[in-house]
Amino acid sequence: MRHALKTAPKVVDGSEAGQPVHPDFQHAQVKSLLTEATMRAERVEAVQFENLTLSYDRKPAVHHLSGAFEAGSLTAITGPNGAGKSTLLKAISGILYPDEGHIHFAGNVQPVGYLPQTAEIQRDIPMTALELVASGFWYGSGSFGGISAKMRGEAQKALASVGLAGFETCDLLSLSVGQFQRLLFARLAVQNAQLILLDEPFAAVDAQTTERLLELIHVWHAEGRTIICVLHDLEMIAREFPQCLLMARERIAWGASEEVLRPENLATAGHFHAAWTGHVEVCEQ
Repeated sequence: MRHALKTAPKVVDGSEAGQPVHPDFQHAQVKSLLTEATMRAERVEAVQFENLTLSYDRKPAVHHLSGAFEAGSLTAITGPNGAGKSTLLKAISGILYPDEGHIHFAGNVQPVGYLPQTAEIQRDIPMTALELVASGFWYGSGSFGGISAKMRGEAQKALASVGLAGFETCDLLSLSVGQFQRLLFARLAVQNAQLILLDEPFAAVDAQTTERLLELIHVWHAEGRTIICVLHDLEMIAREFPQCLLMARERIAWGASEEVLRPENLATAGHFHAAWTGHVEVCEQ
């Protein structure tokens, strides 16, 4: 499935130059600690899976998964290629429906902000950078139409937060990979979603863009939002993400990242993944 986004003068690729740190980031770590402590005390579950099985043509991609993402948590999902990570995000976002089991949502997590992998996103549609960011308001306005003065102001603020101030009239195809990913984060920012799903958001982007986007993720986390991010970089997970779900179509480990990423768990994930065959169909449990 391709996710159509929507595109005018050629611009100089300047976003990879040094950018000032997000103005809210200096407070994010303290706020994040307070948010995590509050959520742990309340144990509110933003998303809960009950014996969830997801498949393509009856070939299971996620197999009998149970567990929950706590509200306000910052969690990475990792595992081998083909382990069901992206499939799980599609199910949470509503794109894919369960074969078995259930997904339960807390009442305050809608709407969901979902950023698929860049390869799934269509860029060759005539739309400016500002219009793309403003499309994040669609759920509030009911349709994609005119941009109000308030929307324009918020969209410009979101562009500035990712280091793209002055890019409002730029054509999407004129942007670098890193600039385009910053633009997609700006669109997420205006959605004001309490549940944010990110599928390999740092793939093929430069180090400065990665750092800038990580800062924004930590700001969102400090605001109490629930963030779920598919990643392969285990060092980044250990450094930036307090919680981790390790998958190999099934749940291998789920909890604090330093515990989940133990060598024995990673080895188990590899063995489980290697044991799966494409001929196995969805089973009944």
